[in-house]
Amino acid sequence: MANTITFFRIAVSIVLLFCPVLSPVFYVFYIAAGLSDMLDGFVARQTDTVSKLGARLDTMADFVFVVVCLIKLLPVLHIPAWLYAWIGIIALIKVVNIISGLAVQKKLVAVHSVMNKATGALLFLLLLTIPAVGLKYSAIVTCAAATFAAIQEGYFIRTGRE
Repeated sequence: MANTITFFRIAVSIVLLFCPVLSPVFYVFYIAAGLSDMLDGFVARQTDTVSKLGARLDTMADFVFVVVCLIKLLPVLHIPAWLYAWIGIIALIKVVNIISGLAVQKKLVAVHSVMNKATGALLFLLLLTIPAVGLKYSAIVTCAAATFAAIQEGYFIRTGRE
């Protein structure tokens, strides 16, 4: 059941590609994808069906959702240069983490830490808060959490802890 919800998130993410950006239908599918992200892990834990496959599917679904959102949102959001630089630094840390995981643990490592989950929630809420708070302020909070989460993830990967 949990993996079905994860596959649903992948499908909904792909549907987002065909929705007018920031339209009501876009927000409906965006929220459905976000809620399914919260629901799949909960269902897996409640039904005692947590698995490595499920964790990998979840990571893949998150990746698809983020890439689709970037494709849709980057052309319409006015993002300042400093924010692009900060996002680039976070991405660089994440790439180093992937390489470290391959070097240290000889496999792709997906860390599902509390901080990574909190960052995911902030990233999801970012789009919903822009009209009220503004991109600059929402992005500062989100990027600060993402930076901490990425550094923590690297620590967990190199020490084998979580």
